Amino acid sequence: MMKRIIYTFALLSAVMMTSVSCKKELGKLPENAKVDGNTIIDQRTSEIALNGAYYRFAAVNGDNITKWFEHEVPPAMFAGYMGYGYGADRAETDNNYAQSSYANIYWTSSYQLINAANGVIRGVTALDDKRFAGNRKKEVLAEARFLRAYAHFKLLSFFGQWFDLSSPYGALIREDFVQVDALPKARSSVKDSYAFILADVDDAIANAPAENQAWYATRWAAMALKMRILMSHGQPEDYKQVTDLADSIILHGKYTPEPQTKDIFYTKGISSTEVILGIKPQQNQESFYYVLSRQYWPGASSLYVAKTALKDLLQNDPRGAWMIGTENRYAKGTYYFLKYIKQGNSPSILSETSYAFRLTEVYLLKAEAVIRSGGSLQASRNILKEVMGRAGVTDFSAVDNASSVNDMLKQVYLEIVRNLVAEDGQEWMALLRLPSSLIQELRPTANDKVKYILPIPHSEFLYNPAIGPQNPGYQQ
Repeated sequence: MMKRIIYTFALLSAVMMTSVSCKKELGKLPENAKVDGNTIIDQRTSEIALNGAYYRFAAVNGDNITKWFEHEVPPAMFAGYMGYGYGADRAETDNNYAQSSYANIYWTSSYQLINAANGVIRGVTALDDKRFAGNRKKEVLAEARFLRAYAHFKLLSFFGQWFDLSSPYGALIREDFVQVDALPKARSSVKDSYAFILADVDDAIANAPAENQAWYATRWAAMALKMRILMSHGQPEDYKQVTDLADSIILHGKYTPEPQTKDIFYTKGISSTEVILGIKPQQNQESFYYVLSRQYWPGASSLYVAKTALKDLLQNDPRGAWMIGTENRYAKGTYYFLKYIKQGNSPSILSETSYAFRLTEVYLLKAEAVIRSGGSLQASRNILKEVMGRAGVTDFSAVDNASSVNDMLKQVYLEIVRNLVAEDGQEWMALLRLPSSLIQELRPTANDKVKYILPIPHSEFLYNPAIGPQNPGYQQ
């Protein structure tokens, strides 16, 4: 998967080590790329360390497979569009997270990525610029800061009161490489969390490469990430920035919309011209038994399926024909979810490919920002219809009949679900940005802001007593 260096087995094993379980280091870097002493000594060893951070981003596990499960499935469950296919649903599908194991997954994977990125930043910053060719030092640091910003924003989105800038319940920001004697740290306020994350993103926009392989960060990916962050930040001045960023990506980036949305998932994968940042599977990953696309079609010990809400949303949409399969015989009222794998097919490199940012999201966030900024509803309507048309939609009556701000926000949200469901959590975050009346209409079980975020895992309070109180509504 990774360029610039051929990994040895020992290096890959080291990348996969889980810090919380071994209680030694949070997000340990590869053994031959650690930054204690002089192990990052030049551009080559900097690239090794950066690749270790990308392994964390791709969630490559000890079986040498990418596992983007938490990016694809739980957010779709929270939003009510996916569920568990073998028997009774999990409590998360009703937005009850008190005993959720998903909190541990998000917490651990995010801090492993953050610590790997921090190791790169610390080691590379200490090196003389002359040890790098051209602007590569700045680029390495920018890519690492992009990864750190991505993970911190994921944590703020799932564990912080991101919707309230006056709240003290922000993210636990870690800007330094952490070892066991440096774990105690208090969480930041929401306002300070946004400031730190946006500073990293702005550095990535300024200094990340303009051209890179589709599974590595670029300045365009950083712009797309900033769009997400500003939409959650949600201040009036943010929306103009979102539309400007969208225009920069659309007009000046190398990305072009895929004429047929289906082709991204069934034909082109990460080579699609609209993939801004994707997750490339490991070599021979498709042959491993416990891969994610096998869990969308019976063949593994877990099964994740579309719920009636998603089937109904796609009822009169061409995407329903290829995204929703037959009724799942193991749980009544659920259907095989076929966005990544055709019904009856075996896993492939294509079905194992995941997507962090696509150009379609840029268009949809722009449409939402136009509405929220008080701009032309017709302009937003035009963007929405353009996106829907590429998915084969010809009936735009619901969009044409949306005459109020709330009506148009709802239509944009529904297209976010239809287009981006089970990719990187946007069906959940976009729902929570809606006015409360629409949230209650679309997702009645999300009836309290306590249910917008997860509880901080209990283990964090044991190893980091300085973090502060648990999120409101949950026990420590």
